[in-house]
Amino acid sequence: MIQQPEILTNHFLIAMPGMADPFFAKTVTYLCQHGPEGALGIIVNRPSDLTLKDIMQQMNIEIQDAKCCDLPIYFGGPVQPERGFVLHEAPGEWDSTLRVSDSISLTTSRDILEAISQGQGPEKVLVALGYAGWGEGQLEREMVENAWLNAPADKSIIFEQPSAHRWKAAAELMGVDISLLTAQAGHG
Repeated sequence: MIQQPEILTNHFLIAMPGMADPFFAKTVTYLCQHGPEGALGIIVNRPSDLTLKDIMQQMNIEIQDAKCCDLPIYFGGPVQPERGFVLHEAPGEWDSTLRVSDSISLTTSRDILEAISQGQGPEKVLVALGYAGWGEGQLEREMVENAWLNAPADKSIIFEQPSAHRWKAAAELMGVDISLLTAQAGHG
């Protein structure tokens, strides 16, 4: 009998301290899709210099709710960095939404930003530009090489924890103090 690999949708990928790729060093990536054909995730702890106000102005969306203006825009990953992704608490009916879990969805359509600008969007959101993607078998290979820890996602880390604390907090879900791990494996 062939063992099926674990599906990691709705999990965090936590970069190990030795992660050499500058796109992913000390990141927490929320996996929105994972299957035999690959994976898609959003990095949730890399705020950019942009705010939601900047994005709304670029898209010619009128802001009626000033509370949304200062929301940081996150670097979601190196793939399609010009494309916007909104992680948010479910439910919500938008034009293009992927329901990741009972409590978290990913939306890529303009209508959610219009709703947010009017104060009618989801209460908890994380807006990102770009995503992290892995081809068939790539993520599994990286996990075997100890590039990542994985843990079931906790939405409070995405939406409530300050971004600078999310890497450590996500590792703590596994009982790991990531600051004690070294970049190299030891050979006694």
